[in-house]
Amino acid sequence: MAGLVYNSAEELFHNGGLDWDTSTGIKVMLVTSGYTPDADHQYVSEVTPASNELSGTGYTGGYGGSGRKALSARAVTKDNANNRVLMDDTADVTWSAINAGTPAYAIVFREVTSDALSPLIACVAINSPVATNGGDYTLQWDAKGLFYTQE
Repeated sequence: MAGLVYNSAEELFHNGGLDWDTSTGIKVMLVTSGYTPDADHQYVSEVTPASNELSGTGYTGGYGGSGRKALSARAVTKDNANNRVLMDDTADVTWSAINAGTPAYAIVFREVTSDALSPLIACVAINSPVATNGGDYTLQWDAKGLFYTQE
């Protein structure tokens, strides 16, 4: 668990520019191991040279692409014991009949008017990546949540 939270997302959370459980357009995209996570990345365009995002049957990448799925059950939980705030999505995400490569990371972002303006939120490593093979692919979030913020 404990996905990497992009520095710009931390800033947005702290200055009120992003509200995890009420902001619209929060989505997840799948990228290959060709992407190297970097906390300093700010926008989707820094993640998505075409070779990094999955592409193929059942997954259309790029801005507005059908491969990018909305997170539908976002929640915020205060964790006093660990002095942090847990950001979660309680619903798994499924891509139907996908044959588009091997996802290594799930990138959470807020889709706005273009990839160049869509802020990155978190990068969650997919444990034991498995190649998609034409069947359904379900991204099952860790029971501990997607990521957390803390000061």
